[in-house]
Amino acid sequence: MAADLRKGLECRGENPLPLHPRADRLPLHLSHPEPFAMHPDELQATLSRHFGHASLRPAQEEALDPILAGRDAVVVMPTGAGKSLCYQLPALGDEDGLTLVVSPLISLMKDQVDALLARGIEAATINSSLAPDETRATFEAVAQGRLRLLYVSPERLGHGGFLDLISRVTIRRVAIDEAHCVSQWGHDFRPDYLRIADFLERVGRPQTL
Repeated sequence: MAADLRKGLECRGENPLPLHPRADRLPLHLSHPEPFAMHPDELQATLSRHFGHASLRPAQEEALDPILAGRDAVVVMPTGAGKSLCYQLPALGDEDGLTLVVSPLISLMKDQVDALLARGIEAATINSSLAPDETRATFEAVAQGRLRLLYVSPERLGHGGFLDLISRVTIRRVAIDEAHCVSQWGHDFRPDYLRIADFLERVGRPQTL
């Protein structure tokens, strides 16, 4: 199913939409290792310690089976069913590396990051609402490997400075949050969604959710 999602995000036609003009000159042809699978005891301890849950919901367990095994997955759940946990929990099981979350709205990114920070999880966002010093601080945190999760917009994936930053870190997985908006509102409402497939190729095709 993840392959179908990728195909749906790819630009059809003879002239694919390009990334940022600098993108072709950046060293992004990387080979990233497979995500680490969490032991069931570790999974339960992490779930309880960071999220305060005694157990997963049945749908979350089903979604996490392939994800924790390092495979791609498409997760479709109603609002409030706990989709975000399906990429946040695996991010905490990685020995190193970054989970990159592509989200369509700054408000959603901020809410997610604030909630994660309140739980003691290293997370940040890079978006246009940040002051220059905040953006620099986040870039430094990413480069130093201090973050577990980084939230960005689809447009950010084509920025030269961001691409240069990502070339220096290990991406464990890319989670495309709120992906239903592509089919609900059409690809032309945010053309950069069409460039995600190219970005995945450039960063070595990490696990994609």
